[in-house]
Amino acid sequence: MNRLARILARPALVLAAASVLAVASAQAVDPVVQVRYDAELGHVLTDAAGMTLYVFSNDEAGVSNCSGGCAEAWPPLLVEDGTVPVAPLAIPGEFSTTERADGSLQVTYNGWPLYGWVQDEAPGDTTGQAVNDVWWVANLNPVVRVAEHPEHGPILVGPTGMTLYLFTNDESGVTNCYGGCATNWPPLVGGFDAAAGVLPVAGEGVDGELGLIQRDDGGLQVTYDGTPLYYWIRDHVPGDATGQGVGDVWFVLEP
Repeated sequence: MNRLARILARPALVLAAASVLAVASAQAVDPVVQVRYDAELGHVLTDAAGMTLYVFSNDEAGVSNCSGGCAEAWPPLLVEDGTVPVAPLAIPGEFSTTERADGSLQVTYNGWPLYGWVQDEAPGDTTGQAVNDVWWVANLNPVVRVAEHPEHGPILVGPTGMTLYLFTNDESGVTNCYGGCATNWPPLVGGFDAAAGVLPVAGEGVDGELGLIQRDDGGLQVTYDGTPLYYWIRDHVPGDATGQGVGDVWFVLEP
């Protein structure tokens, strides 16, 4: 990930972490998997310590083909027998386990076994992305859905339930929010899985057209009927919509 993307990601990490903690607090156990927002790669799965998780394109659905030296470099995310993988409630997708050749249980997401990477040194590192063109960060599909807001009625929200906004200074299919603007208004971006670009998914109540546009800083930003979508750094939990009307150019989106 380039330096600009790392800079843009820092405040977004706070936004994503607040969202994750809010939904995780509603659960009786700590999540095995969490989610972090990356300004270039989108919503990235992490382990409980915040370290990036990866998928291996040489795997098959529910089957790991990484063992021996491979597994030393890419440690599988394991759970004890009888443990059900738990993730924050707002994460879409299916978590399960698969039995490895040594009898251990590896966590899967939508059938893909999940791994760490020994060269990542700290939470937020994504140095395993695209290694040998077979290792990719484990992304959430950028799901856009409708949520009922007590003040604004039905509005669009992202995959973790955080409010989405439009910027009236944008043009159809073009974002004009970079630098400090993108620091305060992190774009909703799509990442990549092992097979192809992770396309945005229309959740319940969304009848507009979702798409992706290429940003100058390297990300693929999600659009709704051509309108680029953003978060607001001062929203902390799902249901917040404090960005409404900011500068008379930022507004929530009605479906």
